[in-house]
Amino acid sequence: MMEPDGFRCKCICTVVVVVWSYPTLEDEGWETRPGGRPVRRSRQEEALARQASGTTVRSRRLGRELRRLREAANVSVERASEVLRCSVQTIYRQENGAVSVRLKDANDLLALYRVTDDATREAVLELAKTTTQQGWWRPYGDVVPRWLQVYIGLEGDTTEIKDYHSAVVPGLLQTRDYASAVIRTDWLAGEEEVAKRLDLRADRQARVLGTNPPKVDVVLDEAVLRRPVGGRNVHRAQLDHLLEVGSRDDVTIQITPYSIGAHPPLGTPFTYLGFTDEDDPDVVYIEIPTGSLYIEKPHEVRHYREIFDRLQAKALSAEASADKIASVMKEL
Repeated sequence: MMEPDGFRCKCICTVVVVVWSYPTLEDEGWETRPGGRPVRRSRQEEALARQASGTTVRSRRLGRELRRLREAANVSVERASEVLRCSVQTIYRQENGAVSVRLKDANDLLALYRVTDDATREAVLELAKTTTQQGWWRPYGDVVPRWLQVYIGLEGDTTEIKDYHSAVVPGLLQTRDYASAVIRTDWLAGEEEVAKRLDLRADRQARVLGTNPPKVDVVLDEAVLRRPVGGRNVHRAQLDHLLEVGSRDDVTIQITPYSIGAHPPLGTPFTYLGFTDEDDPDVVYIEIPTGSLYIEKPHEVRHYREIFDRLQAKALSAEASADKIASVMKEL
């Protein structure tokens, strides 16, 4: 477990699995070009010009388009890396949306890929400008490693979060005292770092669950309710907070009781991030001991969606789950 739920790992390893596709749109729009001349956008330009609320989604769109243009021009990744004077891995990371693309690099790649269409060039360069904007999390400094920046960006842009946890309450639903107890299991974290990570978590909660929040579905193993994190008072307050947040229209909390026995995916927490825009593929996020894993292949994403659907079917209803939480509270 890492930062979304409270644990840290100094060794960072991000694996991104991506399926690339280029979107088409049913409708074409108009825009005013320099000089006040209204022109109709091409479908290609319309797809690229639409922007999401955060830089992470725009980075993914830019990366998909750069890869499409590279492959259309029959240019190898190795050749692109030579032109930019960077590693092959950097090209892959740009095309995966894991890193931003400088405006100069975008220009150089467009020249290498022999892109002469003004509309395409303009749309790509505009995306490159916006992906270099700094995220709101920058003030938190080194407590936000690159792999976590990707997750926070996606989390802020998603319209649907499906979370399964079997050990601790997910970060978005943690109280500050509960989060502090979880973070402090990292014996390397000093007081200053603990404070920053707590503030970061509170900021994430306010941003994601504040105005226009996504639909959040959470399935927790019964073990989460019974694990005495932080002592009796902290534990009880956290359970009470689950009852409070679970009463929101946009949040559903369900419990998988011990009585259902073995079920997938035992011991494998994951977060499913859904996006309504067809240009932005859904993502499954899994924390691993050395970083994080992002799954985007459609058939693999569907598999995790099916797992979550099965979990919800086996779990107690939201009402029965609230009763279960209240029952455990009485035992404390």
